[in-house]
Amino acid sequence: MENKDNKGGLNIELTEEIAQGVYSNLAVISHSASEFIVDFVRMMPGIPKAPVKSRIIMSPDNAKRLLKALGDNVSKYEQVFGQIKEIKGPKMPMNFGGPTAKA
Repeated sequence: MENKDNKGGLNIELTEEIAQGVYSNLAVISHSASEFIVDFVRMMPGIPKAPVKSRIIMSPDNAKRLLKALGDNVSKYEQVFGQIKEIKGPKMPMNFGGPTAKA
């Protein structure tokens, strides 16, 4: 499966395996001076172990671009489907040795 971005001529290839996606219901975000690490985790009720299903490592400038693009997409989604309600869940202490945030 291929997708062409006509603006820059970028040819993006999406394999069938990757197109299936990976479900995640928790993101653990850490950073250093040179990179952001986003671990996508799948938590299951009643199971104390939650495996990381995917890890994305990106530069700070690309992390900022992702933040902007995600904000833009959430805004467009809410214009069509209404405001996304935030569900408050239990706080989970997670710290893997560096500055960490959860999303």
